Amino acid sequence: MDKSLQFEQYRKEYKEFYYNSYLITEDNEKIDISYEFEIPGLTKFNPKLKILKKNMRFKDINTKYVQNMVFHMGLVELISYWKSTCAPTVIIKCGYLNEEQIKWWKKLYFYGLGELFYTNNIKTNINEFLNIECIDKVNKLEYDTIEDNSQGYIVPIGGGKDSVVTLETLNIDKEKDYCLIVNPKPVTLQCAKIAGLEDNNIIEVYRTIDKNLLNLNEKGFINGHTPFSTMLAFLSYFVAYLLSKKYIALSNENSANESNVKGEKVNHQYSKSFEFECDFEDYSVKYLKAPVKYFSFLRPLNELQIAKIFSKHEKYHRVFKSCNVGSKEKEWKWCCNCAKCLFAYIILSPYLYKEKLVLIFGEDMFERADLLKIFLELTGNGDTKPFDCVGTFEEVNFAISKTIQNIEKEKGKLPYLLRYYKNNYKLVDTTNDITMRYDDKNNLNEEQNAMLRKEVFSGD
Repeated sequence: MDKSLQFEQYRKEYKEFYYNSYLITEDNEKIDISYEFEIPGLTKFNPKLKILKKNMRFKDINTKYVQNMVFHMGLVELISYWKSTCAPTVIIKCGYLNEEQIKWWKKLYFYGLGELFYTNNIKTNINEFLNIECIDKVNKLEYDTIEDNSQGYIVPIGGGKDSVVTLETLNIDKEKDYCLIVNPKPVTLQCAKIAGLEDNNIIEVYRTIDKNLLNLNEKGFINGHTPFSTMLAFLSYFVAYLLSKKYIALSNENSANESNVKGEKVNHQYSKSFEFECDFEDYSVKYLKAPVKYFSFLRPLNELQIAKIFSKHEKYHRVFKSCNVGSKEKEWKWCCNCAKCLFAYIILSPYLYKEKLVLIFGEDMFERADLLKIFLELTGNGDTKPFDCVGTFEEVNFAISKTIQNIEKEKGKLPYLLRYYKNNYKLVDTTNDITMRYDDKNNLNEEQNAMLRKEVFSGD
């Protein structure tokens, strides 16, 4: 069935989605959080989160504050389940949102699901796609602003080059600061260990998707990309409160702001964008009220600058991974067949091509004629930018042009994709070095800006 027709059919058949409850339990080893969502007449869902305590010293907590944060994390979690039928009304039975908050969440849901709407040919708008109703108008979980006695950092890491650059460039205290990993894999744990963080400084969170959602996906219900980084925002904010940490240093770069579809606001990385970062900061000040600052340390930089910095940290080269396809395998590998792999290969190529790059990926991806379609999409010569966490057309074209020049300078032979590019497109002017840029539209403080600027402008 056409997905746009399916969208209309499901909205008529399943008019409501319920956020029924959340449950928090705790013992000496962990904090367990579970939720109950419901699509009446179809199914219920019980997703879960588990935060390991290890030897972390949690502060004396404000019960209402914890309840409010867990409630908010549920507002993020529910979007993965709501999308199955896109019910026109979400009814919240276990918490309260005022009109301003409802407007904030509708904006997040709408633009965070922009890719899902686009790829499923769903035509809707921000005013009509969803109504949010709160049944519980009494229990508002109100509390005063939390006392500011926080200090230090939490750095969420995912195993890719960006968070490695943050770990290596930001002046964190390896004994007192933390990294945070959701559903840890050997790769992410290894990156933390290489950075010098010990077990007790690695926050492990396990997120479990309800099998009923997977069953609906298999049956053909509406499915697609959701803004996972929003969960990371609320989750890391909650953990920062528990551990009295002042800063959450994300690794989202300036390139995350670019739309995947020319002329439309359809961004695979919306919840990594500067717009969302600022929206979350405003929301947290008004409604979360902890002395925690959420920002992206790499926001002033583009992907090529990050690749340039990362290329110097060779101790991570055989460990780091960012391929989403390969992450689903027992051993996380570069699949070398997707846009994410090819983009990573391209963006690192000015600095590591050929031998070092082939050692990382296992092959020369520039020789892959079957990747031409993805290659053209990455350069802006396809119908759309690939729906993945990839950089801008400008960065890709600069990296390709620079690599071609490097090869020709050494009188080497161009591999297939680079030869195709040179024969069909004009090389960009690489004398205008985009790795010497610095975007002042960021949320870094003076000290953080100084650290990052030093890394960018202190030479090779």
